[in-house]
Formats: sequence, C-alpha cells, structure tokens
Amino acid sequence: MANDLYIGCPNGIVLCVDEINQMGCSGRFYHSYQEEAVSFGSLGEMLFRMEEFFDSLNFPRRGNTDRTFTDAHAANAGRHEERERIMADKDVLGNKGKQETFIVRVQHRQNNTWQGRITWADKDKTLTFRSIWEMVHLMENALYEDASPDEIPDIQSWDGESQ
Repeated sequence: MANDLYIGCPNGIVLCVDEINQMGCSGRFYHSYQEEAVSFGSLGEMLFRMEEFFDSLNFPRRGNTDRTFTDAHAANAGRHEERERIMADKDVLGNKGKQETFIVRVQHRQNNTWQGRITWADKDKTLTFRSIWEMVHLMENALYEDASPDEIPDIQSWDGESQ
C-alpha cells in the first residue's frame, strides 16, 4: 500500500478481502482497539461485525435507537465503556487482503445506514458513500474490476433471469 494512506478517525477499519465467494466475500478487518483480526465469512457477517464494533465505541453514534419499555434497559442505554487504542494506525495499515484492501471510515450512522468514506488501498482511490449498499457497490466494483463476465456472480433480476 502507498505510504500516504491513513486511517484518520477513531473508528477507522482496514478491511481485508481474502476470497470472493457465493456469499459475496470473506476476509477480516482490523482496527486500533485489538491486535486480532475480526473475521467474516460473508458480506452480511462483515456488516454485522462492523456495526458491533461501532456500537462498542459508540462512534459514530446511532441515528436511531431501539425502543424499550423497561426501566432496566433504559438505564443502561447509551452507556459504553471507553476503549483504549492498543495499535498505532501504521500497524493497522500494515494488513493487506489477498484479493483487495479497503480503508473504511464511517462518519455517520443516520437513517439506519452509514455515511462515510472508503479508500481502495491498492489503487489509492477514495470516494464517499451515502449508504451501506453504496459502500458495498463500490467494493464490488473494485473486486470485479478485472473479472471476465463469466467470473461475475449471477444476480437475480425481477424478470426471473440472471444478469
């Protein structure tokens, strides 16, 4: 990766895609608060694990919260332990995916989705995204950039045919 890549925010993630499969992709991601990678076996699992990480930091704060009707749950709402960084950004940036590497910086979690910036580390390109699915679309464009049409997974369409 280029030397000028940076994380630049407390919740920055280095996302390493190791394999492209039927479930989208699998791999691991790294952040400054633990040395071990957070592994994922599918695109959905990746998104849930990232959301859990943001919840553990309470950063960015959720735009929407779960409703509760019990006092015990309400008393604990909004309480989060302060996490201490144990890895420097340069160490986190030292991780690389077997297929591709992305740096994800979620700046807001509003309207039940994420907004932020994603850097395609291998090409040193950064774009903003307005939703989780826009971020996923940008990742897929990178993952399948050099793929032949038969290597791109079939996507079901509304007319019942694969595209």
